[in-house]
Amino acid sequence: MRLKDKVALVTGGGSGLGEAICQRFAEEGAAIVVTDINEAAANDVATAIANQGGKALALHQDVTDEARWQAVITETLGAFNGLNIVVNNAGIAIPGSVEETSLEDWQKTQSVNLDAVFLGTREAIKVMKDSGGSIINISSIEGIIGDPMTAAYNASKGGVRIFTKSAALHCADNGYNIRVNSIHPGYVMTPLVANALTELDEAEAEQFANRILSSIPLGEMGQPVDIANGAVFLASDESRYMTGSELVIDGGYTAK
Repeated sequence: MRLKDKVALVTGGGSGLGEAICQRFAEEGAAIVVTDINEAAANDVATAIANQGGKALALHQDVTDEARWQAVITETLGAFNGLNIVVNNAGIAIPGSVEETSLEDWQKTQSVNLDAVFLGTREAIKVMKDSGGSIINISSIEGIIGDPMTAAYNASKGGVRIFTKSAALHCADNGYNIRVNSIHPGYVMTPLVANALTELDEAEAEQFANRILSSIPLGEMGQPVDIANGAVFLASDESRYMTGSELVIDGGYTAK
């Protein structure tokens, strides 16, 4: 019960990493607000948590909508009378090199992956500045290293990485007792990865998969729970001396 009596809001909580984080947080005693643009998926996750004896609320949320962010925070406070943890997890990946990426795809990627993290962090700080808390921004190893076929994604996740440090320093400078850290997953078998692979032709997808697996020292892609376990640590008081930090969970991919 490492998160007992805490309230956690997880964006993109209806599937993949977000779903795993919601489930692990609930197992550790937190009340969960599951938000997702896919309301049915969010409801499924919240129902599963409730069936296991946990507390959960599902809310529809387009994370790029500023007004909806404010409404979601208000609904969270109304339901659970507090907010201690925010995980900015919602994200998209549109493969493409710098030459192939359209401006529309570039802007859509930045809006979901970076602008929404700014909105979520800002709104969380407003609520937590008097009581303290933990903000966890899901970046990626693609926010640390480059890939020729993920230009927009690289830019967005790199932005999350350095923005997290800025927000962490702001909170520390103002004595808010809010820790802001980023998680940098490596290649994890989630719907996001699977969907991205389907946009490549068969030969490209096979080449991509072989190249990635051969580059992971531990020899396999991660599972969503591997990232969720890291999120539990950052959400808990065990990480009280960490802020502005990068937690890399990648099977050794970036160690070389």
